[in-house]
Amino acid sequence: MGNFAANEGLSIFVILVWLGINAFLFVHFYMAFLVDRFYYTRVILGHALSWARAPAACLNFNCMLILLPVCRNLLSFLRGSIQCCSRTAARQLDRNITFHKLVAYMIAFHTAVHIIAHLFNFERFMDAQLEANSSSLPHVLSLIGNKDNESFLNPIRSNETNPTIVMFTTVAGLTGVVITLALILIITSSMEVIRRSYFEVFWFTHHLFIVFFIGLVLHGIGLAHTVAGMLAHSFLQISSRAVMFSCCWRVVMHPSKTLELQMKKKGFKMEVGQYIFMQCPSISQLEWHPFTLTSAPEEDHFSVHIRIVGDWTQALYSACGGDKTGVQDAWELPKMAVDGPFGTASEDVFRYEVVMLVGAGIGVTPFASILKSVWYKHVQQNTNVFTKKIYFYWLCPETQAFEWFADLLQSLERQMTEKHMRDFLSYNIYLTRWKDAEAAHLRVQYEAENDPITGLKQKTLYGKPNWDNEFNTIATSHPGCKVGVFLCGPQALGKSLEKQCHSQSQGGTEFIFNKENF
Repeated sequence: MGNFAANEGLSIFVILVWLGINAFLFVHFYMAFLVDRFYYTRVILGHALSWARAPAACLNFNCMLILLPVCRNLLSFLRGSIQCCSRTAARQLDRNITFHKLVAYMIAFHTAVHIIAHLFNFERFMDAQLEANSSSLPHVLSLIGNKDNESFLNPIRSNETNPTIVMFTTVAGLTGVVITLALILIITSSMEVIRRSYFEVFWFTHHLFIVFFIGLVLHGIGLAHTVAGMLAHSFLQISSRAVMFSCCWRVVMHPSKTLELQMKKKGFKMEVGQYIFMQCPSISQLEWHPFTLTSAPEEDHFSVHIRIVGDWTQALYSACGGDKTGVQDAWELPKMAVDGPFGTASEDVFRYEVVMLVGAGIGVTPFASILKSVWYKHVQQNTNVFTKKIYFYWLCPETQAFEWFADLLQSLERQMTEKHMRDFLSYNIYLTRWKDAEAAHLRVQYEAENDPITGLKQKTLYGKPNWDNEFNTIATSHPGCKVGVFLCGPQALGKSLEKQCHSQSQGGTEFIFNKENF
């Protein structure tokens, strides 16, 4: 329980404060429209007036807030500013996407309430105008505005008025429709299946947020205008890009359909585990894609590894000469626009004495940067390395995915052996799927000195790790230590490891869970 409070306490506090502000705004503005000033409007509309205005106030608050968790430059600044604070405070920045989604859900909820309330309002405006009893107060109030220069209370001015025409000929009605359509497209394209399989669709539709916020400022009155300045500030934060153009210095074509781009740019500085957004102008002027940096800060270049799995990556593969034979000169390689680098949870890896690194599939890329940096630190005999032990786990469904990473592990294995530090890095590679022909070949080669798949001394394991045993072993080997657990992989694996961190933090050993989010 104590470890759960340490890991989740601040997150729960932030969520409760956010929910409390939403509840306060809703109740405050609901009650504000029950006063005598709005008595005659309530005669026509009843409590639907308050039900429309209260969620509108919450919408303005959450629409202002939703931009902040995705302001990457702001997050990088905050991450660097709170290095001296506790790890718990720093880890909250790694949950920015989760909070962004929660705020989006709240916006969708209040939008639904706001629209339903206005549908009731429209119905009651129509009923008041069409009231058979001409002496009824709602009907009498609806007649106000028929004289010259007289303001009206009911926007439905006659029995022949078409509500649809009214909706599209008023600023509030037209902008409301535009905002709602933009929100529907943004939310539906953000589903996991679309975001993973059709990233371009997700990327382009998400930029409808510009239309959404312009419509929001024009749509409302009162509170919407008071937050317009804050919206503009947030808009500038998220839309500003510290773009730099870099030249591909070297391109490596790995046999597993993985493209390695090594680039150079004067003044580029990075930390382990960071990522960048990349654009190739010769392919598209609009598409930006995130990639984790696989180089170490100690190297004279920065690099990314890209799996060829979509239209954009296939076009980049062709632009870099992947479908050609022979060597391309550097000037023939495409120029890349780079935005970043931006921070992630992995930046804190060297703040722990004992570290568990868990990568699944291509999720191993941030750990390539970390392991390279470890290698350089020991080559340079850096005595300021706080980390004393690294446990590395890599889960992969196919043998081809091991190819590009095996060379790095072999270099580390050789370097640690030469420096009599073989115990510093303990790694376990798991093949989670295999074919019968592969299994037969592996059985024949099992007695070989090196692993037949990776070429490493450590043999590849088959299946999935028994995390209970792994955590128990580490807790027993390092009593009283804080162990940093870093994951780059699927959500299901993240939930399993986070549960283990909570349950296994006993006897003085504390496991601190950190996960990459993009």
